[in-house]
Amino acid sequence: MKLLLLIAASFTWLATAQAQTIPEQIWGKWVVSREIPTTTISCWGGAEAKALLGTQIEYSSEVFRWKDVVTAHPTAEAKMVSAEQFHDDNSGKGSNSSQITFRQLGIKANQVMLISIHHPPAKITDGTIEIPGDEVIVKNKDTIIFAACNVYFEAKRVSTEPSAR
Repeated sequence: MKLLLLIAASFTWLATAQAQTIPEQIWGKWVVSREIPTTTISCWGGAEAKALLGTQIEYSSEVFRWKDVVTAHPTAEAKMVSAEQFHDDNSGKGSNSSQITFRQLGIKANQVMLISIHHPPAKITDGTIEIPGDEVIVKNKDTIIFAACNVYFEAKRVSTEPSAR
């Protein structure tokens, strides 16, 4: 009986961990301020990348929004990622492959918070089903970094208050 209770408690904990809302530290509105020069191979050209500049991303416990693409009641995962792990997870293995490092992104820390927001596939362009800002690195309290189609962008906080819905 004790084993069954332990197993039930473990499953309850796992379900709770998977159903987390977006972490409060990124709640608010952010504006995509610049493309970060990197040595990555992208499925986007300059026109698609430039179209993201100046757009707004919003995060709250109730919504994840980029432009008119809205995910209601989003769930998210947050984890600490080391510089080495980030490079290994996001770089190719060959000498002519994409390579991305914290240094290229202007991150001086040895590890950062990586937040992944879960959502149904979106049709932003033909090259991707991701929504800009659905996986972010928290650079500092007012700066996040994200990739869209392997092009890296920086967004700056413009408000800590989400929109009224």
